[in-house]
Amino acid sequence: MRSPSELLYRARQEASNLLLLAAPPHLEVDVPIELPLLPSAATVAGALGGTSFAAEVEILAGDLLEHRFPLLSLTVNAGPRIAWRRDVVHGRETDTRYFRRVPYLDFARAGDHKIIWELNRHQHLVALAQAFTLTGRSEFAKEIFRQMESWMAANPFLRGINWASALEVAFRALSWIWVWHLTAGCMPPTCRARVALELYRHGCYLERNLSVYFSPNTHLLGEAVALHALGVLFPAFPGARRWAETGARVVREQLARQVRPDGSHFEQSAYYHVYALDFFLFHAVLARPGGEYTARLETMAGYLRALMGPARALPLVGDDDGGRLFHPYGERVWFGRATLATCAALLGRSEWPGEPEDLHVQAVWWLGDGVLRHKVPLSAPPFSSRLFADAGVAVMADGPNHVVVKAGPFGEGSGGHSHSDVLSLVARRGPREILIDSGTFTYVADMGERNAFRGTAAHNAVRIAGRDQAVPAGPFRWTEKPQTAIHEWAPGSCDVLEAECSYGGFTHRRRVLFLKPDVVATLDEILGPAGEWDVEQFWHLATPEDAVRLAFNAAAETLAGWRSRVFGAKEAATVLRVPYRGTLPVRMAAVLDLGEAPEPAVIHVREEDEAILLGWHDRQIRFPRHTTIGRTSPP
Repeated sequence: MRSPSELLYRARQEASNLLLLAAPPHLEVDVPIELPLLPSAATVAGALGGTSFAAEVEILAGDLLEHRFPLLSLTVNAGPRIAWRRDVVHGRETDTRYFRRVPYLDFARAGDHKIIWELNRHQHLVALAQAFTLTGRSEFAKEIFRQMESWMAANPFLRGINWASALEVAFRALSWIWVWHLTAGCMPPTCRARVALELYRHGCYLERNLSVYFSPNTHLLGEAVALHALGVLFPAFPGARRWAETGARVVREQLARQVRPDGSHFEQSAYYHVYALDFFLFHAVLARPGGEYTARLETMAGYLRALMGPARALPLVGDDDGGRLFHPYGERVWFGRATLATCAALLGRSEWPGEPEDLHVQAVWWLGDGVLRHKVPLSAPPFSSRLFADAGVAVMADGPNHVVVKAGPFGEGSGGHSHSDVLSLVARRGPREILIDSGTFTYVADMGERNAFRGTAAHNAVRIAGRDQAVPAGPFRWTEKPQTAIHEWAPGSCDVLEAECSYGGFTHRRRVLFLKPDVVATLDEILGPAGEWDVEQFWHLATPEDAVRLAFNAAAETLAGWRSRVFGAKEAATVLRVPYRGTLPVRMAAVLDLGEAPEPAVIHVREEDEAILLGWHDRQIRFPRHTTIGRTSPP
């Protein structure tokens, strides 16, 4: 049920859009070419010319000249004439009707809107502008101007699928800002006038279509960041001061609303955490906010650093859509490196480790060549174990070993970017993955695949009665979300986490012990109503050879599974499944060996009055006993 205030807001929004459609805005002011709040092209060229990043961008730009576009997991050959409203993968194209009438979520009629929108974010035009800046090759700039003219002809204001999402309009506006900044000086006058007009119209659209009710998450945040940027970078635009004030106000509100005190983002997605942090960072570059704002950024960066661990690789917990605010190219699990480097440079955190090249991807473009004087340490004090209580995420670390346990709830509201992964864990030994998250793969192209990849069985978790921990209701919504609780967190020479997840009349309690440096023991206890039930433990492996690292107190079977490293692509993966069928309560145990030379083993469980003892090799692992549980699954 929508509130009267929401209904009134939406009614005004629609009336305003129809007025814009009837009388598109015109621009009668001169727009300066220089954007002094951003580092000059000459400054960036002087800093990055001859670097490996410059070489990579030039190679990428060469493909873009041939209309070969890297989109998510694909390289799309668009041909000589780019069809901007067409899903070239699935062969579906929509027309230029009024944007509210475009069925963009209907795959059968519109195709995969994600593929269409990824191209129309025009981040590839920014890559061409970067290549032009770093090499001086004029063909890169000429290609930008041809594509922008083509796009403006094919996407009239407020018409077609590329106006159907305010966030996508925001992304495109930010891309055009960078193109203007790096190439406006050599843009033909007629093209420059049209681009200025379209940028102004993008701002008019954003002011009227902020996702205050529709998607008050990273959508609203990105739209506000873009609106503020247009206002402060183009002060000659009518209404620019109002845009800047509105955008800044909304960004501040969303920082307080979307970022929890422990620094985690409320979507409960590691990838979207990076996404949101980049938005907040770029706003900070332009707005120069005060200490309270930057202090919250620092907590976000601290959370990101803990998630990435010694390998500086992002675990794909929750949705990952393959996108990025700036330069969405390269290994997705490494995207956090450039973000953390930008944070370190902006916040003066010289002790955060990394590589100098991490600064080239983003920080130099946003902050200038002065960031290169920021000495990036190649090593840092050892990571320590930590619980992020608001997210319900425990990070267990010792030396090269790094374990992340998701023990918190689904994300805010409908939990649209959360997975059914409560009590799941992922693990690494240095740069090497051991236990993995299956990833995301798709949003709307195949609902069966969407639900499979975000389901409980796609995670290192326990599925009860063949159901997920919540009920999927469309691609971006869960209903009947579980209740979660963390009962104990005790870091030390042996980290201890105890948490539970309750849903559908069942309760799953998981206790995780990290016996440092390299043994992770879990004890799952499942309670539920009378009757016989199926209970399944799942363990997703980076390689089949890692099966030797796991030991169980019951027989395990090997399944053929899938993983998605980047949105739109999947590959075979090995899954171990430990099944149980019978009455509840039941216990299921597992031990993960992160050592250098793991050996096969079987767990033997012995119960005492006050403890449950797991026999593993020549060791005994002790769990305190709970009187509510009285049965151990048979070997």
